[in-house]
Amino acid sequence: MVFFPHRHLIGIKGLSPLDIGILLDKAEEAIAFNRSREKKNSVLRGLTQINLFFEASTRTQASFELAGKRLGADVMNMSVGNSSVKKGETLIDTAMTLNAMHPDVLVIRHSSAGAAALLSQKVACSVINAGDGAHEHPTQALLDALTIRQAKGRLDNIVVAICGDILHSRVARSNIILLNTMGARVRVVGPATLLPAGIRDMSVEVYDSMEEGLKGADVVMMLRLQRERMSGSFVPSVREYFHFWGLDAEKLKAAKEDALVMHPGPMNRGVEIATDVADGPQSVIERQVEMGVAVRMAVMETLMLSENGGPRA
Repeated sequence: MVFFPHRHLIGIKGLSPLDIGILLDKAEEAIAFNRSREKKNSVLRGLTQINLFFEASTRTQASFELAGKRLGADVMNMSVGNSSVKKGETLIDTAMTLNAMHPDVLVIRHSSAGAAALLSQKVACSVINAGDGAHEHPTQALLDALTIRQAKGRLDNIVVAICGDILHSRVARSNIILLNTMGARVRVVGPATLLPAGIRDMSVEVYDSMEEGLKGADVVMMLRLQRERMSGSFVPSVREYFHFWGLDAEKLKAAKEDALVMHPGPMNRGVEIATDVADGPQSVIERQVEMGVAVRMAVMETLMLSENGGPRA
């Protein structure tokens, strides 16, 4: 049994290279298990996982649910749309109600930054952040790192270009923190309107040209244009956005010949990525989905069964 010094996974910030390595190594073990015919064990038998999604996300919620069930946990998906939250119940009220049910882990996705941290202060179990506002999405960064490490054999001394809507992306933030922690060289590429203030303080190289930003890159990570989070005009038009910052075969030539193409999904084809690139030989987008289940299994098992305390009463 490994010692993991954290009770919750609220973000990548605060994790050491050793912590990240522990989670990735555990996820490596889960990959072979998930590819076998028998995909269920009893590691978390008798423990309860509640998925609390205030934002719709079929992919992430399904991945967490599958991960918990494959580990033998009892999994409950709380339908927020049909809950008292819609009638004015606060997050704290919900936390207190769920805490009285004695779950062992709560997985939360929320539109407000800080929601996962707040929840972790109000419950007796472990909390996993499945995305909070534009703050962090730690398991996405971990699955991206696992995908890169599997393909490249390492995370240090590689060039990763994160492109597109950096401003609204919790995926970008978590990836920047993780990749810097593990010794990668990180670039961000996009229009000035979609780059957050102070982005240079995050130890990244900033480009407004895809050709320059992708030059010699080992990994090209595209981000979804999150129009639902935009209040105002951040880009002139979708067509112009794709022309300058969408990834097509011509722009991809600036990266290394064996560069990986990644996207956290869901993709806007023809907006931030061309279909032939998304489905092309350099794309590892489907592999990212596979790695997601393995990483979430690793996170839950590590948090709930580590020598740091295991399930809480």
